[in-house]
Amino acid sequence: MALPFSRSADFPVDKPGGSPCGNLRADFGCSIHAELRPRGWTGCTVFDCHGAGQQVSQVTFAGEDWRGSPDTARRMFAVFAVMRPVHELLAYVADALDRPETRPVHAELRRARTGLSELAGADADTVLAADVGALRAAVNPALLRAGDLVRACSPRRGPVHRGADLAGVRLRGADLRGASLRGALLIGADLRDADLRWADLIGADLRGADLSGADLRGSVYATGTQLAAARGDAATRLPGAVCRPAHWATESQAPEEAAHTAS
Repeated sequence: MALPFSRSADFPVDKPGGSPCGNLRADFGCSIHAELRPRGWTGCTVFDCHGAGQQVSQVTFAGEDWRGSPDTARRMFAVFAVMRPVHELLAYVADALDRPETRPVHAELRRARTGLSELAGADADTVLAADVGALRAAVNPALLRAGDLVRACSPRRGPVHRGADLAGVRLRGADLRGASLRGALLIGADLRDADLRWADLIGADLRGADLSGADLRGSVYATGTQLAAARGDAATRLPGAVCRPAHWATESQAPEEAAHTAS
């Protein structure tokens, strides 16, 4: 309901923000949830609000919804626009705190977690008054330091591609251990069999990138939805906290099945 999307490779139709999706059921479920990818709704399968939607609807607005309280809808959506990046930051902080190698910055990360958690649990007026840019600026140094501590565990000094445009580049088999790929544009990149251990992947755009056979063990800030936007296979090795995207198995089998049919 809250967010807009445009007709593209990720969505088959346009939808303005504040209007319900045509697939939204009366019970707020999705009528095509089991068929999103084959029906062209890939964008839905790689979206993650990190629990911000549930926080806004169930905590901030105590169970109200935009159907039952239409006058509250616009305010609720405005709160969600702030809550979403707050929860995203909390997810990154949690990842960093889960690593023993980042212990030198744990105290700073815990302070950031406390502040973000207090804001997430505050009333609507307090959330709306928050400056998202200032929040990011305040938390980012600790996240950056944590990422550097993880990268320092790599047996080699990885390349720095922070914010780089690497769309479509051929990096098959590349040694990217300890690399900084923060905010890098890797859309459609060939990362087959690449070694991404100890790499910092915060904000990296992996849409359509091929991670078949790649090794991402020990990489930091990789999220499930981030990797779900890419392609992979059974040989792709993932960070411990990230589940293998279900569609990878189907997509990786397709070429083999096609070859078998052709023969």
